Amino acid sequence: MKVLALVEGPDHVCCRYRIEAFGWALHERGLLLEAVPLARGVAKRLVQLRAARRAGVVILQRKLLPLWQLAVLRRASRRLVYDVDDLLLARDSYSKKRPESWSRLTRFWATAYAADAVTAGNDYLVGRVADYVGPERVRRMPTCLDPTRYGLAGHDRSGGQAKLVWIGQSSTLVSLDRAAGHLQAVARRVPGVALRVICDRVPALSAPTIEPRRWASHTEAADLAGADIGLNWLPDDDWSRGKCGLRVLQYMAAGLPVVANPVGMNCEMVVDGRTGFLASSPEGWAEAVGRLAADPALRRRMGAEGRRLVERRFSVERWAPCFAELVDQVAHGRFGEPATGGSESFARPEPATPSETAQPVAEQCPSSAG
Repeated sequence: MKVLALVEGPDHVCCRYRIEAFGWALHERGLLLEAVPLARGVAKRLVQLRAARRAGVVILQRKLLPLWQLAVLRRASRRLVYDVDDLLLARDSYSKKRPESWSRLTRFWATAYAADAVTAGNDYLVGRVADYVGPERVRRMPTCLDPTRYGLAGHDRSGGQAKLVWIGQSSTLVSLDRAAGHLQAVARRVPGVALRVICDRVPALSAPTIEPRRWASHTEAADLAGADIGLNWLPDDDWSRGKCGLRVLQYMAAGLPVVANPVGMNCEMVVDGRTGFLASSPEGWAEAVGRLAADPALRRRMGAEGRRLVERRFSVERWAPCFAELVDQVAHGRFGEPATGGSESFARPEPATPSETAQPVAEQCPSSAG
C-alpha cells in the first residue's frame, strides 16, 4: 500500500526527521512511503491533491492549506493523517505581528478536524489539538533521530579553550540575538570561549567570538562532536512550548551537556544536573557554562547520560515501529482501537528522571492526551 507524504520539501528538517526516517518501518509492514513536496502553483497543486486518491494513506505535514484545497485533498484521500511539530495555529515568537491569527487558527482547526488522525510532536501540542478534535484522534509522536549517526565529543579542552555550539535554521537564528545578554555574561565568566554556529547565516553578536560553520547534512554530526557544550535558548511563550527539541537531541546524541532555559521541551529533555543545566538568567548561564568549561570529566559524564536518554526515549529505532503501527491502523480503519502491547502499544510514559537516564528501561509509545 502506498503512503503519500505531502511535505514542504525533501530536504526540510521536518520531512527528514519526522517522515523519511520512518520509511524502513513502514516498508516492513508493506507500506511504501513516497514523500513529495507540495506544488507551489495553484494548477499544479490541484492536480497533485486530486492524485492523492492513488494512495492508501496521505500524510499532510505542517501545511495550512486554503480551505478549498483542504476540501479537495479530503475528498481525494482514503485516509488522512496530519503531522504537527509546531504551534501552527499562531504566528511564531519572532513575528512583528501579534501571535493570534484568525486565518491560521481557522485553517488549523479545519485541517485537524478533517484528518482521520493527528500526530503531534509533544504533549503541549497534543493538548492543543485535542481541544479541537478530541483526544481519541491525537497521538504524541516526538521528533527523534538516529544517535548512531553521531560521534561522541572528546571533551579534551578546558577553560577558555572549551567550545560552545548552537545549530539551527536561519529562521531561528534570531534566538541568539534574544539571548545576547546570556552569551555576554558567559563570555565575561569564561574569557576566550568561542561559540560555534552551525547555520547558513552568521549572527551579529559582540560576544563571544563566533566560529561559523555552514550547515550541511554530511558535516553537522562531526561539527557538533567537535564542540563541548550545547546551548539552547527559547522565548517563554506558547510558540516555544510547541517546539519539539531537535536541537537539544542533536547535542545529546553527540555527547554534549546542554545549557538551556527552562521552557517547553527543554524541561523534558534536559535533566538538570544530570544531562546539563537549566537556567533562566544571564548569571545562571554564566555559572553553568563556567562549571562545565572547567571540568571535562563532568562534561563527559553528562554527555554520556544525555546520549543514553536519546537512545531510550527519542531514537528512530525506538519510535519508527510506533509510527508504522499508527499509519497501519489508520490505513485499515483501526485507529483508536487498543494495540496488542509491547513496543507498539500507545501507553503514556512517565517523564524522564535522573535514575531513568542512568538505568535505561523499555518505554512504550505514548497515548493520546486526555
